Amino acid sequence: MDILAALAMQAAANVTDWEADGRAALAAAKEERVVEGPAKNVILFIADGMDVTTSTAARILAGQQLGGSGEEHLLTFESLPFTGFAKTYNTNVQVPDSAGTATAIMTGHKTKAGVINVDQTVTPGDCASAEGKRLPSILELAQETGRSSGVISTARITHATPATLYASSPSRDWENDGDLPEDAEGCTDIASQLIEAGRSYDLLVALGGGRRNFLPEATQDPENERQTGAREDAKDLMAAWRGISRRHKTVTTASELMEAGGRDRVLGLFEPSHMMYEHDRRREEADEPSLAEMTGFAIERLSKDRDGFFLMVEGGRVDHAHHGGNAYRALVDTIAFDDAVKVALEMTDAEETLIIVTADHGHTMAFQGYPRRGNPIMGLVRGVGPDGEPLELPEQARDQRPYATLSYANGPGARSGTATKDGDPGRPFLTDDEVARPEHRQQAAIPLYGETHGGQDVAIYAKGPGAHLLTGVHEQSYIYYVMEDALRK
Repeated sequence: MDILAALAMQAAANVTDWEADGRAALAAAKEERVVEGPAKNVILFIADGMDVTTSTAARILAGQQLGGSGEEHLLTFESLPFTGFAKTYNTNVQVPDSAGTATAIMTGHKTKAGVINVDQTVTPGDCASAEGKRLPSILELAQETGRSSGVISTARITHATPATLYASSPSRDWENDGDLPEDAEGCTDIASQLIEAGRSYDLLVALGGGRRNFLPEATQDPENERQTGAREDAKDLMAAWRGISRRHKTVTTASELMEAGGRDRVLGLFEPSHMMYEHDRRREEADEPSLAEMTGFAIERLSKDRDGFFLMVEGGRVDHAHHGGNAYRALVDTIAFDDAVKVALEMTDAEETLIIVTADHGHTMAFQGYPRRGNPIMGLVRGVGPDGEPLELPEQARDQRPYATLSYANGPGARSGTATKDGDPGRPFLTDDEVARPEHRQQAAIPLYGETHGGQDVAIYAKGPGAHLLTGVHEQSYIYYVMEDALRK
């Protein structure tokens, strides 16, 4: 069967009764009930760097992986009944960073880029300026209202977004004591603050990467003999966690995580730095838990608290793949993030659990051209002819070379459009096989070593008590007050 015949069959299979579909959606929307009461539990999902373009492309990829054209598919979190948008700028920059945006969500206060849970008057990297400027986070509210708490990330657990749950710092980079400058007397590294949170708050679960920030320089990593810890103070913070009580346990593999006792308070550190991308975790069959598995583990333990819980779950590596100009891994990690949301919905009661899904900021990935319906989202643009029928050959740009549906405004994939006298061969002649490779870096317009964040609004999706308050366009800090209201009722 040639490609045109195959596309014709696919188009026939994708015929939709739009009237029936629209009326069914309207009926479902009318039946959706606002839950006004208090929330026993709050689960906050943050996919780092997941703007609407990312979620749309991930939706299509997920649908195509299931054998459909992709466009009609829906991610689990996209089915949540209440949606809105958050403005992401930091107080000193138009395009934000994760520390400032996550601080807004966790404390209700917007602040500068690069700082964690301190107010907007603090000078980034200046310890003295942070004295007395600490902002309390939602973790402290959970403790005040008798709830247990947990934090999960596929990034280092000391990275900017997860750190805003339990730490305060004038620099997001101060993850271990060796990161602090000599004039930072009076400030504490982020890893040490996590251990203190384990002592001071009802923090039952902390799962992610970043093992090196908890181990001394002289200590060999338990899984990688070529790596050691990063701490200069010779403190073993994993041992310090275990020393809090007989219930405090540490694990470093998925196998150990699943063997943990039902009452254990678990610090899981699964990589020296960030956890593996989902694509690589599956390909290598690594003994490392997925985000969905960590989420299920946390909810199972936190649910034992009769007073309820607060849980923050971050899909941290969506952002990292975008920075590398690698859309495939960003989208696969978005789908893995969606799997975690599905687990949470299945394990909780919508009458008593507020679930919020959002992002801290966006990126510069573009979804472009005029590809036909069902065109592989990771593929070259193949459009339709004047008669509306699919074309067999990929479209070409002005340089007479094909281009892909996904690209970036800036980043490591940038090449000039035409050959130059100095020997630059110009934009590569892309093939279907090349752009479909998981390692492919999408072409970018502006050459940078790393792709940047974007300044666009990000979506908020919500379900449960108080979810209806998250419709409309709001400052990102508003999310905190919705969570606070749900927990205090």
